[in-house]
Amino acid sequence: MSAYDAPTTRHAELLRQADAERLARRARAARTGRRAARRSGGDAPEGRVGGLRGLFVRAA
Repeated sequence: MSAYDAPTTRHAELLRQADAERLARRARAARTGRRAARRSGGDAPEGRVGGLRGLFVRAA
């Protein structure tokens, strides 16, 4: 292994590790999101409205 290969190999290993951690974080977020939706009744018609109130403003 030359002096160039060691940092390149380490860089590739770090990229793979970061990708795996990112995937695990997304899976965990999806799991907790599904769990929260199940507790709140899923897509029930009753309940609080989301925070879209500030998104639309009156025109003139």
